[in-house]
Amino acid sequence: MHDDETAELAVGLVLASLRGLDDYVRQQADGVWATRRRRSLADRRVLVLGQGSIGTAITARLEPFRVDLVRVARTGRTVDGVQVHGVDELPALLPTVDVVIVIVPLTPETERLVDADFLARLPDGALLVNVARGRIVDTAALLVELGSGRLRAALDVTDPEPLPPDHPLWRAPGVLITPHEGGHTTATHSRFVDLVQAQLERLARGEDPAHVVART
Repeated sequence: MHDDETAELAVGLVLASLRGLDDYVRQQADGVWATRRRRSLADRRVLVLGQGSIGTAITARLEPFRVDLVRVARTGRTVDGVQVHGVDELPALLPTVDVVIVIVPLTPETERLVDADFLARLPDGALLVNVARGRIVDTAALLVELGSGRLRAALDVTDPEPLPPDHPLWRAPGVLITPHEGGHTTATHSRFVDLVQAQLERLARGEDPAHVVART
């Protein structure tokens, strides 16, 4: 239900951070007209970590931006002739990318997946975007990289969440934060209605419901 909404926010966060829209909003409040050369999304190498339905929706939206897409999932495979790398390949892939978008589920295997070693492998100036769950990223390790100015981040989710008003992440340089807005749009209600209707129609036809996760 949240594929479209979360995917569009992920792309919006990438664009806002790369083009410095957050900086310009602050300048606007102060009446400051100051330009600087920014990084484009075009020609960037973007790694999408997670290739479920939302990850696939993100990559589909990124393709028109003329980026070099790197798809990473739990296991490597080829889908319709497109290579999907496994997470075991991350140590070699991370130094080669400009942007990482995290959209994996929170599991024991993914908690703190984005740790100090993960972040250290990213090149200077790289951007980390998290639209998954806050606990996938080691906040303390991220604060170190942000504080040094080496990396930037755009976060729709944080650890802790909600982020306390006195948390240093609010004031860290190079970070853009939204309050877990990925699936909170005008499209949400219609997606819920469509899904419930489709499930009821399947049951009325004697079919199994879609998206079954577990059976008892």
